[in-house]
Amino acid sequence: MRENMGSLRRSHMCGDLRTSDVDKEVILMGWVQRERNLGSLIFVDLRDTTGICQIVFDSTVSKEIFNKAAKVRSEFVLAVRGKVRKRESINKEIPTGEIEVLAEELRILDTADTPPIYIKDDDNVSETMRLKHRYLDLRKPSMQNNLKMRHKTAKLVRDFLDENHFVEIETPMLTKPTPEGARDYLVPSRVNPGHFYALPQSPQLMKQLLMVSGMDRYYQIVKCFRDEDLRANRQPEFTQIDIEMSFVDVDDVIELNERLLYRLFKELKGIEIELPIQRMTYREAMERFGIDKPDLRFGFELVNITDIVANSEFKVFSGTVKNNGCVRGINVKGYGEEFTRKDISNLESYVKDFGAKGLAWIKITPDGITSPIAKFLSEEELDGILDRMGGEEGDLLLFVADKPSVVFDSLGNLRNEVARRLNLLDGEELKLVWITEFPLFEYDDEEERYVAKHHPFTHPMEEDIHLLEEEPEKVRAKAYDIVINGDEIGGGSIRISNQDLQKKMFKALGFSEEEALDKFGFLLEAFKYGTPPHGGIAYGFDRLIMLLTGNDNIRDVIAFPKTQSATCLLTKAPTNVSKEQLEELHINLDLE
Repeated sequence: MRENMGSLRRSHMCGDLRTSDVDKEVILMGWVQRERNLGSLIFVDLRDTTGICQIVFDSTVSKEIFNKAAKVRSEFVLAVRGKVRKRESINKEIPTGEIEVLAEELRILDTADTPPIYIKDDDNVSETMRLKHRYLDLRKPSMQNNLKMRHKTAKLVRDFLDENHFVEIETPMLTKPTPEGARDYLVPSRVNPGHFYALPQSPQLMKQLLMVSGMDRYYQIVKCFRDEDLRANRQPEFTQIDIEMSFVDVDDVIELNERLLYRLFKELKGIEIELPIQRMTYREAMERFGIDKPDLRFGFELVNITDIVANSEFKVFSGTVKNNGCVRGINVKGYGEEFTRKDISNLESYVKDFGAKGLAWIKITPDGITSPIAKFLSEEELDGILDRMGGEEGDLLLFVADKPSVVFDSLGNLRNEVARRLNLLDGEELKLVWITEFPLFEYDDEEERYVAKHHPFTHPMEEDIHLLEEEPEKVRAKAYDIVINGDEIGGGSIRISNQDLQKKMFKALGFSEEEALDKFGFLLEAFKYGTPPHGGIAYGFDRLIMLLTGNDNIRDVIAFPKTQSATCLLTKAPTNVSKEQLEELHINLDLE
């Protein structure tokens, strides 16, 4: 049944035909979306990447073609020659709904088995099946549109950066293992037995060396790799837009990237974002929202009531304060009646996932206060809490008492969860904010030392450099993240650009001079020969495409993604390799 195209060559795309094409002879090629045999007429919806066009096979025009069309089934690949005409019954659901093509020639280019998944957007099939048969899943219009958005976004980024004198430069995929916050993917070297390359977590050191090289402005849309425990929207390999600039400080990087974001949203979504974008320090973000990527589309900001309850008879509060903890709460303003005791109990279970021991609450009803903790609070304490938190009838006040990190983590995530449950997250609304002045270090309890919050090459604020050795926890970084609707879309920093300061940074991180030279000697060596002030930013390209397409699953905007366990259901990677391959690499497996 399979035929070749012969002399037929596609003249039009299925989704492009309109009433202006009526009476034209066209040649279309594509897949059968569905077929309907009405006895003397057969209707076939032919699909390609642009859309669907209805093809009509009329037994009175050609019995031979009609009989061939009767054998056509879903996902057969066809070539059709025919004439465009107006449809009698208009389909307003599709752009080509006013026309159809009366077939005069048909070639069945390939047949198809019944697909294991439906080729339509609302198929409700499991993600496992979608990933296993990804080549079928990608035929869906929504998936094709996602990949087209990736293409358009990448092109716009390249055009903008080219206009602003950036040079696209590729950096190596096989590089040296360096500590950058996550595990490296290692690649054994056959020609250097016992030695390994690492796949880059980012092009960080290479782009800094390009600044030392005098390239001035670099960018790259690049694959990066991290061998870390995956979460819902993480991938072991991901794409980032990597940008680096010489002779700049924080304001220069932010100003250029605001113009880039403005261009992207204007041209891709028709949205004009307001410039300049709001800025908020890390400290303010934590105090108000408990999280360094705040969603500003709703309220429920954190309120500190530690001083009010420091001597309370409610020992959960006062005991926490005595142990150098804090007590903070959020006011779910106006939505108190939406939450039953069971709902609040579910919220308590939610915050326990973030280390909280419990969730205290006060509901303000027309009949007064309802709360299991009210009897332990004095009238003065209750009045103070209500006054500070703006408590009014109809409100629900939620509290966590613990060490500050647990309180921030719990309430920061709780406010997002409450907003989700109340359907307050408007996908059409955009709230952008720059978070600035991050801590340079964070304490790692497992390693019992300070580690870099971003990476070891981040420049400290000049006024904090003197604190590096004695009070590293107080040092702020020249670092900045761009957050959109509660998602960190990109982040960067001004980099350290002189050898002495970089050595101080390594020392503060606990590297000996020998360790620093072993891991980063090539960078320190380069810094000897004149290094410009430089900085940059990297965008999570996949996350950006999620935002632009309105998706909430990162796998839906990547052509061939991995599962949450870092496996490919399509190719079955990772897989075993032969004994001969391992011997060539001088590798002996011991998996017991």
